Parts: sequence; structure tokens; C-alpha cells
Amino acid sequence: MPDPAVKPENIHATAILIGERGILITGPSGSGKTTLALALIDHFGRRGLFARLIGDDQLFFAAHFGRLVCHAPASIAGLSEVPGLGPKPLLFEPGAVIDLAIRLVATEEMARFQEELSEMIAGCTVPRIDLARRSVTTALPAVMARLAIAPFV
Repeated sequence: MPDPAVKPENIHATAILIGERGILITGPSGSGKTTLALALIDHFGRRGLFARLIGDDQLFFAAHFGRLVCHAPASIAGLSEVPGLGPKPLLFEPGAVIDLAIRLVATEEMARFQEELSEMIAGCTVPRIDLARRSVTTALPAVMARLAIAPFV
């Protein structure tokens, strides 16, 4: 966990763990952060990879030895907001190092081919990809390719 002397930064986002790789998903409210996170957890879990929620909606971030570490506030740990139903319990990990940031953007803001992007979060530079809002179908292969998960090895 982060150094207790460092005050964590609170960010509106969702984070998951796929294998040993932490993924942060950001975007405006209603852009599909939770939907994408749940689809990725299901997709990779069905293929035998470890896949868990870290936190949904609000996350705390801090730099720890040059790596970005996140965890959910205790009040919402293990809960995922399901549209129309409210918070529901889900298997979760209490924290993780973030290796990739996904920023959900409007389709017209998407570049067909993206150069290497990164984002500064809580003093750490994290690789980033931009994906179209509410488009799980196109997001899955992009995440698999970026993480070098089969068939992209």
C-alpha cells in the first residue's frame, strides 16, 4: 500500500486487475467505465486469467517507489454500481499497481492509430490508450493487444 505519509489523490474512476496488470478506466459519468470493467473481468476470467475488481466509482491513488498504487475507499470496497440496481458485491482485490490507463472518449475524438500515450497521475507516468465510450466490442481487442494477451503475443 502507499506510504502513509503521502496523502492519496481521490479520482472518479474504475480499476481492475487482469493477471498481474492493474488497469485504470477513466471517463465522464455514463461513459461506460463500470460496463467495460465488468466485461473485461468476465472476458479474461472465462479464459482462465485472474480478473478482479479493485474499485468502482471512487479510487485513492498514490505514488509508491515510482509506481502508481490504487485502492478503493473502505466504504465502497468490493461494490460495483450496476445501472438501475445500485451497488452490488463483487470479488475484489484491496489494491494494485496500475500499469495501464484507459480513457473513454467520444468516438470523434478517437485517433484510428494511436501513438504511445501516457498520463501523469499522482506524480507517476502511466501508459494510456483512448477508447470509444460505451464500446466494449472494440475495447476488448485493444486491451488484449496492449497487454500482449493471446492472440496478441
